[in-house]
Amino acid sequence: QVQLVESGGGLVQPGGSLRLSCAASGSIFKINVMDWYRQAPGKERELVAAISSGDDTNYADSVKGRFTISRDNAKNTVYLQMNSIKPEDTAVYYCHADVTRMVLGRTRSYSYWGQGTQVTVSS
Repeated sequence: QVQLVESGGGLVQPGGSLRLSCAASGSIFKINVMDWYRQAPGKERELVAAISSGDDTNYADSVKGRFTISRDNAKNTVYLQMNSIKPEDTAVYYCHADVTRMVLGRTRSYSYWGQGTQVTVSS
């Protein structure tokens, strides 16, 4: 199995910064896309940022220019640097990864989620 463990959430003032981390561990052959999603109270979960294994990135319009996604393949870790944070960024942030595993000698892809980390923006 594969586990994703997020860290770095917390309370931050508007205009501040936070860095979220998500470390993957377990039976991993290759990690493909790694993403950050968020879900605010009463709203659907939405994609915040994604990064491919080749470091191609994609961002939601609402965070472009403020958030940066990156990854360290040697550590199986993805990061989300959040700058110029706004109150509307308040949400639970979830890490997601598409992971290729070796199963009975064949590669198969699986989707995994972290447990979520709360980000609260308030003065």
